[in-house]
Amino acid sequence: MVAVLENSYKAHKHTLDNFIVNYDTLGEPFGNQDRNSLRLFQLGDKIINVKSFKVPNIFNQVAYRFFRKSKAQRSFEYANKLIELGIGTPQPIAYYEFPTVALFKKSFYVSEQLEVDYTYRDLTRDFTIPKHEEMLRAFTKFTYTLHENNILFLDHSPGNTLIKVTGTTFDFYLVDLNRMEFKPLDFDTRLKNFARLTVHKS
Repeated sequence: MVAVLENSYKAHKHTLDNFIVNYDTLGEPFGNQDRNSLRLFQLGDKIINVKSFKVPNIFNQVAYRFFRKSKAQRSFEYANKLIELGIGTPQPIAYYEFPTVALFKKSFYVSEQLEVDYTYRDLTRDFTIPKHEEMLRAFTKFTYTLHENNILFLDHSPGNTLIKVTGTTFDFYLVDLNRMEFKPLDFDTRLKNFARLTVHKS
């Protein structure tokens, strides 16, 4: 087992290890379980979110074992990169990998669970949400900020942006981070990235 933890959580390694090893019997299922599994765990006074990535196909088991970073590692590293750039994302805690000598098997990404008010998807479905128009404008500015910081969020889909409302302030947080690129973005790339958020045909 490979375990990489944020410095502030290293004192909790034994507990976190136990959550991972006994993932299927501990914790509370959370959200959509279709592609990958999510469970919530109590760690002291905090709720943490553990995402279990499925075992990849045989080709990717070899690729992830020797040539590519796992989805869990990328999620962890990209979360730290976003925080460095001042972009909201749940606080990363750790990632775990279970390789064999020749193949890559399961992996897990651990982060703090964030209590929020909406996702961007909610804004596309419920036009009666208070301050709906202001929130959309703020979200557009947020996406512009991503692009200005050379962040291409390849999974920039409606369910992957969380929204927290504090008075007249809207804070946005990205989740499902394993597919990102950090590079200068031309106009066409930015436009296509915005287009991923469209769920209603005009």
